[in-house]
Amino acid sequence: MKAFVLDRYGKQRALRLAELPQPELGDDEVLVEVHAAGVNQLDFKLRDGEFKRILPYKTPLILGHDLAGVVVKTGPQVRQFKPGDAVYGRADDFRIGSFAEFVAVREASLAPKPAGLTMLEAASIPLVGLTAWQALVERAQLQAGQKVFIQAGSGGVGSFAIQLARHLGATVATTAGAANLALVKDLGADVAIDYRAQDFEELLHGYDLVLHSQDAKALDKSLRVLRPGGQLVSISGPPDPAFGRQIAAPGLVRLVLRLLSAGATRKARARGVGYSFLFMAANGRQLREITRLIDAGAIRPVMDRVFPFASTNEALAYVESGRARGKVVIQVK
Repeated sequence: MKAFVLDRYGKQRALRLAELPQPELGDDEVLVEVHAAGVNQLDFKLRDGEFKRILPYKTPLILGHDLAGVVVKTGPQVRQFKPGDAVYGRADDFRIGSFAEFVAVREASLAPKPAGLTMLEAASIPLVGLTAWQALVERAQLQAGQKVFIQAGSGGVGSFAIQLARHLGATVATTAGAANLALVKDLGADVAIDYRAQDFEELLHGYDLVLHSQDAKALDKSLRVLRPGGQLVSISGPPDPAFGRQIAAPGLVRLVLRLLSAGATRKARARGVGYSFLFMAANGRQLREITRLIDAGAIRPVMDRVFPFASTNEALAYVESGRARGKVVIQVK
């Protein structure tokens, strides 16, 4: 099969197109012929080596987390899928590799593709959809009537999270560039702030939840828009000890994570609010819940550009540029 391979970590290092054997299939895994693969910030951050201490992948490595495609083979323990089924999902950590013609994915991490979506649209959903679900529903338990501030509303996670929060009945504030204010309002944002012209800290007060995806300066300001008892869930760091336990990190790594998050935790505690770091996990059951919302018309995919498989490196560079509105997808088949 053809696949894009990272030979060694490096900032903006190009992936190499290679001919490789199809992945070996575990007993609880499904071999999927990849039709489309979503591109995420996580992909280029892994390529650059930002996560190599906490997610120690060995190179050479096939990158790619999001996928949509067709089942071609199943392991002996698989019960929910059969060859010919259209599926989508987020490949598991240490089994990633959707920038390829075939990928092996655990049955528990897959879901049937939403009937109303194309393969390209479906591939845009898993990582951002699961991130939003795990932050808003699972971690924060967002309720109707609460107020949530979602940073970077025109990005992949933001554009999905706005729709999910609106469906849950929350009041939604977000930031975006002037050119994207109409988009985030159309997605359901009640308050849309031009981050270049306005300071969100001066406009937002008494919020129940912040979904943080930006830098440390924005984190400090976001803590100050929360009401006492509110929560900040960060998907951009710093990672905390709970994440170390989640990935069963060695003791030294857990100590480093505790030190990295000490400042944010201390500032949150001083204001009487909560801080936690979220690194989303593959979850087919939650994807099925997301599928129901998509089928019901409550959430729609937001896509920017589609790149051909041969232009995978260009797709990564475009996502890294920060210009994308919604998701970028690679058409593999």
